[in-house]
Amino acid sequence: MRIITGKARGRRLVTPDGQHTRPTGEKVKEAIFNIVQFDIEGRRALDLFCGGGQLGLEAVSRGAESCVFVDNDRAAQQAAERNIRTCGFEKQCRLVRGDVAAFLKRQKSASFGLIFLDPPYGGEILKNALNDIFAFDILQTGGIMVCESAVSDVLPPPGEGYALLREYRYGKTKLTTYARE
Repeated sequence: MRIITGKARGRRLVTPDGQHTRPTGEKVKEAIFNIVQFDIEGRRALDLFCGGGQLGLEAVSRGAESCVFVDNDRAAQQAAERNIRTCGFEKQCRLVRGDVAAFLKRQKSASFGLIFLDPPYGGEILKNALNDIFAFDILQTGGIMVCESAVSDVLPPPGEGYALLREYRYGKTKLTTYARE
């Protein structure tokens, strides 16, 4: 894994040890940043289920004002912390060690302009996180949310004030984008 472009271009990132984390592949990561390329500059980003933090770090490298990383896996937290230091983004990044649902409940409305969600595929984790984001309304007006999931995963319809923008497919991976109207 590496940072594709921006201030930290080419920096190599570590991946978390163990089987709990599935890093986003280079092709899918490039696709994500092609989708959001005009929605990064100056925004506060949130990287939920961050793993090693590559999506949030790429956003900061490309001009995001800051990024909050959230993960409850110890190996992922250690990798994200190391990657933040490797990129030299300690002042712009904050790592939250804990449960995503608990973190979301503590947020103020319209806290973030860009949100990445990349939980383990399958199950209810992504659905629950999306429903919490819709309920707590933490995405700013005009903000964008990118969800990575398995193609077979069915995501909930957007909450009030949110719109489903588009779904993209890359092999076994699906990217779903939502916006705050």
